[in-house]
Amino acid sequence: MGRFLAWTAVGVVAVVAVGWLAIALLKALLGVAVYLIVGAAVIGGGAILYRKARRAINRDERLQKRIEAATTTYRQRTR
Repeated sequence: MGRFLAWTAVGVVAVVAVGWLAIALLKALLGVAVYLIVGAAVIGGGAILYRKARRAINRDERLQKRIEAATTTYRQRTR
């Protein structure tokens, strides 16, 4: 009877230990997955906003603004 109780206790402890380890591993994996999902959403959102901002100014306007900026910089240097 003593051996049966001992082996039963060992079995219960083993099941609890394996369950605890599985839960800890699952928490860690889900935590990493959440960080990856949030990071991907932030990077994707930034890329979308960058594209929208770039399209908001068409090519001719960008070229004109670059020329004006270069002219201003040149005038400041030659004073």
